[in-house]
Amino acid sequence: MSIQNPNLRPLNSLATHSVLLAYTLLALFPIVLVVINSFKSRQAIFNEPLAWPTPSSFTLEGYVRILERSDFALYFYNSFVVTIVPLFLVMLFAAMAAWALAEYRFRGNRLMALYLAIGIMIPIRLGTVSILEIIVGLNLVNTLLALILVYTAQGLPLAIFILTEYMRQVPRDLKEAARCDGASEYRIFFQIAVPLTRPALATVAVFTMVPIWNDLWFPLILAPAEHTRTIQLGVQQFIGQYSTDWNSVLSALTLAVMPALILYMFFSRQLIRGLTAGAVK
Repeated sequence: MSIQNPNLRPLNSLATHSVLLAYTLLALFPIVLVVINSFKSRQAIFNEPLAWPTPSSFTLEGYVRILERSDFALYFYNSFVVTIVPLFLVMLFAAMAAWALAEYRFRGNRLMALYLAIGIMIPIRLGTVSILEIIVGLNLVNTLLALILVYTAQGLPLAIFILTEYMRQVPRDLKEAARCDGASEYRIFFQIAVPLTRPALATVAVFTMVPIWNDLWFPLILAPAEHTRTIQLGVQQFIGQYSTDWNSVLSALTLAVMPALILYMFFSRQLIRGLTAGAVK
């Protein structure tokens, strides 16, 4: 007969969170390095890149320059729109598709799941030329709608794949009890399935938002105009062929990384729960 140690679960949980904390600090180090160097003069950036700003090296010229030489508020607005709108659409459509694949048995269920999984294995950037031809045919070049459509299609396969597994874990007794009480399928989905899969939704939200916010490829190909530039594309104007304005680049990157950090802090608890679900028994 096996004897279970009552302290095993707390120790395993503590070790898991300790490892996640260590990886978080390691991942934040480059961000901290960018932030502290954005407040230093160009000479101090190259002479002492790891040192904190001092009264002699502290400067705000990078932030002043990006506000004077670029429409940074417009870039930030464009990035916000092409990130939040696809994020909402991905979360909504992916959750509904995952619910259908997990809850209902129909002809073609496995085939549909396989078709969606192919979108994970084949990067969407391989179809850049075809995507560009479609966008040109729809007369959507240099519009935010083009980026919204592409990013929504980009995020759906992985989101559906992850959420389908979580939707299968929703207790069947709850769903059957709700149906016996006369609840509609939409009510069961929004009031039972979605709340129970919140950690998974938070995890999918973070993994969907970060690649979109940091993307440079599709804004450069589909919407390079001044009025549709995103933050990542706007930063490139400070990077020249022969010289780079590092103060402006680091200042712009510091402002650009803040929304991702805020989202991470907002969803951190749900994110950790979603990543560690099933890891500790």
